[in-house]
Amino acid sequence: MRIRWMASTVVILALGTGCQVARQGVRPPDEQFGHRVEGVDQEGRETVVLVPPSDEAEYRTDLAAYESVTVRPGTADPDLAGIAVEVLVKGAFPDACTELHDAAQVRSGNLIEVTLRTRRPQGAICATVLRPYRFYILLDGRFDPGPYTLTLNGDSHPFEVTEGR
Repeated sequence: MRIRWMASTVVILALGTGCQVARQGVRPPDEQFGHRVEGVDQEGRETVVLVPPSDEAEYRTDLAAYESVTVRPGTADPDLAGIAVEVLVKGAFPDACTELHDAAQVRSGNLIEVTLRTRRPQGAICATVLRPYRFYILLDGRFDPGPYTLTLNGDSHPFEVTEGR
């Protein structure tokens, strides 16, 4: 009897804690629109930005390898129609020379296609070392509430925009 009572108490406390977090709307920082980490984060990922390539070198470009994508809708603004959406991409560059080259996006209704490419100087001898990165992309335009699909380098990532976010 006592074991059953203790187990019930643990379940009730766990459910109550989860409901409290949901009621408060607390989300981890990486899931919050506008949250940015400058420099290197606690995971050892460097925040990268797009920098124009040097005119003195020739580059080979390729699709960027990534590990995760977090789509982060903002909150509704009464002065603007729709909701802004940004994407946090986490990945790792394969060597000491590779860097982010460009991020192109095309939107057709509820489908957003993003191509993220890297560049590496042709003929360069580079140390083979994984360099974890994080990159923020603000999607073009504003989004009405509803379901969407983000395609990043050919991989689909469905997401939902809601009024309450």
